[in-house]
Amino acid sequence: MLFNVWDRIEENEFAQVISVALESLFPENPPQFMSRTPHGYYNPATIERDIQSGGFVSQPRMHTIAERSRADSPEIPALAYCQGTPLRNEIEARDKSRLSEATDHAANAIALRFGPGPVDGKIQAHIITVER
Repeated sequence: MLFNVWDRIEENEFAQVISVALESLFPENPPQFMSRTPHGYYNPATIERDIQSGGFVSQPRMHTIAERSRADSPEIPALAYCQGTPLRNEIEARDKSRLSEATDHAANAIALRFGPGPVDGKIQAHIITVER
């Protein structure tokens, strides 16, 4: 079996910057989708235990890969994350009328961290292989 999972949010810069930005916009109930779901299942011990619980007896091999995510502007990753993932549902659950504001806030946070032009952020994932 071969599969991959994102590493923790701290290893994925755009996701982390956007999550922190949205925490400041919704301080009473910040959206947690990114840290909870795509970046919430990264712990090697947990993954190994789950694989063994699934009937695999061989030792899984985990390889961590770091790459770069690039976009022509801060608005592109902000739009992708805030309106193109289930994070959108969490933003709208807090206040449907603030989706554009949240997207702009995320874009501004990315621009503050990476600059106003083309942006380049680290992304990291684990590739896991295991045989029955």
